[in-house]
Amino acid sequence: MRKLMVFNSMSLDGFIADSKGDMSWAHQQDHEWNSFVAGNASGEGVLVFGRKTYDMMAGYWPTPAAALNSPVVARRMNELQKIVFSRTMEKASWHKTTLLKGELKHDVRRLKLLTGPDLVIVGSASIVAQLSDARLIDEYQIALSPVLLGAGKSMFAEIGEKLPLKLASTRSFQNGNVFLTYHRA
Repeated sequence: MRKLMVFNSMSLDGFIADSKGDMSWAHQQDHEWNSFVAGNASGEGVLVFGRKTYDMMAGYWPTPAAALNSPVVARRMNELQKIVFSRTMEKASWHKTTLLKGELKHDVRRLKLLTGPDLVIVGSASIVAQLSDARLIDEYQIALSPVLLGAGKSMFAEIGEKLPLKLASTRSFQNGNVFLTYHRA
């Protein structure tokens, strides 16, 4: 059975984007951190997005600017298989993207039963909340950034009930980021 994971950056006060949707605070330039991100991007997996995150990613990663700024990550983002969940999109044009318009929880249960690489949700707060409530996420990978935003978008604001987690690993970086991995308890 495939695992379903989440990989997101989060501010110290629990937001994945500020109140204007900006996430530039999560991209601190640091050799150690950049090497970790590039190594992480070299792994296998199927990327999973909601429509808003997909639009943002598809608008950036295939561009020459992305290839110049972060060549390893850009190459992998464009090479990996992608799934976007949306009932409003007509088509998904980013290379290797499958558009799913059905019922999210049902489709994810079905995808987890298939053979193949694990599934990794990036961004997509609403999807994370819905799948957390359904107990379908196996692992949470959080890059905790040393910044307080005061307000913004929470990945967990829509969760209906408490979800106990178990810390699996931690790693701290010179730029102040702490990478946390949790499994469902």
